[in-house]
Amino acid sequence: MSEKKGLEGVVALESRISSIIGSQLTYCGYEIDDLAENAMFEEVVFLLWNDRLPNQSELDDFRDKLFGYMTLDPKIHSHFEAYSTDAVHPMTAIRTAVSYLAHFDELTEEMNEEANHEKAIKIQAQIASLVAAFARTRNGKEILNPKKEYSYAANFLYMLNGKEPNDIEVEAMNKALVLHADHELNASTFTARVCVATLSDVYSGVTAAIGALKGPLHGGANERVMAMLSEIDSVDAVEGYLQEKFDNKEKIMGMGHRVYKEGDPRAKYLRDMSEKLTEQRGEPELYEKSAKIAEIVEREKGLLPNVDFFSASVYHSLGIDHDLFTPIFTMSRMSGWLAHILEQYADNRLIRPRAEYVGQTGKKYEPIENR
Repeated sequence: MSEKKGLEGVVALESRISSIIGSQLTYCGYEIDDLAENAMFEEVVFLLWNDRLPNQSELDDFRDKLFGYMTLDPKIHSHFEAYSTDAVHPMTAIRTAVSYLAHFDELTEEMNEEANHEKAIKIQAQIASLVAAFARTRNGKEILNPKKEYSYAANFLYMLNGKEPNDIEVEAMNKALVLHADHELNASTFTARVCVATLSDVYSGVTAAIGALKGPLHGGANERVMAMLSEIDSVDAVEGYLQEKFDNKEKIMGMGHRVYKEGDPRAKYLRDMSEKLTEQRGEPELYEKSAKIAEIVEREKGLLPNVDFFSASVYHSLGIDHDLFTPIFTMSRMSGWLAHILEQYADNRLIRPRAEYVGQTGKKYEPIENR
């Protein structure tokens, strides 16, 4: 049995949801460039779950359903009050809250296709409300309900910040959600599929996925990018800062990608939004520092920015607390996890790989007095 550390390059299953071919990412056959430039996040969610884009009537119905489930049960609000302290990372809170949602859903244990699809809509709707409610609760602010006239992206920004977002902010949030929605068989998506392959329920699957995304090698990179930007005093200080990192053989977060060797196709859209938003916010130096880091790391190390790199300054400019960056990732990737869960259920087989044993053999039990 040959070892593939980290299962690198191993094809574990077939899927119609997304693909990475060379440096091109597609969702159900649509190139990410096409969707990032033209699609609403709601359309992308429908696409991932149904393998086609909705017509206007279907989109209107889907948006109505999402809006209808967005308002949280007040018991969930009080639940946040019990653990919304500085000691709890938001991903811990969101992981618990998503699992808690199952207690309010009469369909939780129903495993037919219609029930699972309905649960998917509920979870996708409520994850945005959960992130916003947690953020406002820990800051002592009133929890806000969504507005019907707003899109999913606009509603999240409104529920988080308590004011109407402008067009550039909504465009940036929508693009970020579209770009992070799915990414083939990444660690959290694989976790979700392994979980539901046992025929566990949808809530278990997405809770398991959140646990995997919480790790800094998967979902936490953009938070660490923002920490790096905060440590650098000015654009002029970038070169010296990076040289010290290079000398100490430290990793530069947000640069390079395990799959994309010729550059992450999603990064350019968030770079553009970063430039616009930092200018609007009166902090253009944030973008300038980011661009300088990208330039030097490419020159010195041959690495290009991935989707996490410029998303850091985008989220900061949208008024999002830095430790909420991974929960934002969760909001978007929830759509992909749910697509993969529904696909797993449709043609299920228990996922049960083997391990090559490398320990000692031939050992014999000895009585405890002889050990």
